[in-house]
Amino acid sequence: MPNIGITHADSGLVRTRVARSERVTPHMHRVTFSGEDLDTFVPLGFDQWFRLAIPVRDGDRLDKVPSKFTFGTLLKFMAMPRGTRPTIRNYTVRDFRPATDGQSAELDVDFVIHGDSGVAGPWAVSAEPGAPVALVDQGCGWKPVPAAQSLIVTDESGMAAALGVLRDMPRDATGHAIIEVFDERDRQDDAAPEGVTVHWLVRKPSDDPGALALPALRELSISADLYAFTVGESALIKGVRRHLVNDCGVPKANVTFSGYWKIGKSAPS
Repeated sequence: MPNIGITHADSGLVRTRVARSERVTPHMHRVTFSGEDLDTFVPLGFDQWFRLAIPVRDGDRLDKVPSKFTFGTLLKFMAMPRGTRPTIRNYTVRDFRPATDGQSAELDVDFVIHGDSGVAGPWAVSAEPGAPVALVDQGCGWKPVPAAQSLIVTDESGMAAALGVLRDMPRDATGHAIIEVFDERDRQDDAAPEGVTVHWLVRKPSDDPGALALPALRELSISADLYAFTVGESALIKGVRRHLVNDCGVPKANVTFSGYWKIGKSAPS
């Protein structure tokens, strides 16, 4: 089970719409949302994440999405008829621009694209300006504890989270970030502190996530005085956590982790 906490933001259910959509790298598609309730969204930076409700069927009803996702409200939502229940997926804020005079707030979200597979990726590619969505802010997973160094390990699914943390972490931070992708062209600029070394690794498209990240992690000189943040494919996350705790002596409480997805398993729609 992931140990990333959930914050129930006061903004509740935020209704907004697609403003524009563009391919930023060969396998990353960015959708910008704006309008309606988005001015009530409170940006936290780092890896702030939210539940995104996407109406992929004509009868999907955004007004039935709960303003808070608890065990009870999730059960009630999942009990809705499939033809009226929007698809829910978890996403990270890639960037947020507050409202200014004459300009509404804007929120960027990056979607990983694997051809026509999945639900959210194809929706993002075909999303037209004005398309409605709803989102519920869930806070940040990055919760560092006092430590000499920081470590980030992820794959392409956690790139937005890693880049957000690197952008917003203290400028005197030191450590490493390992970001593994399956296409060199999917790399994005990072704003890491000078003392944090970012390792971009490109695995073969046929290889599983972690094929390069885990060996690279084992080659690093890591002490137990470390705070680690690892998100992405489930097996990769398990491997990172096992190495840090069992081999490096890092306390379990110093490792924040979440499996965003699992090979061969799709999320319910």
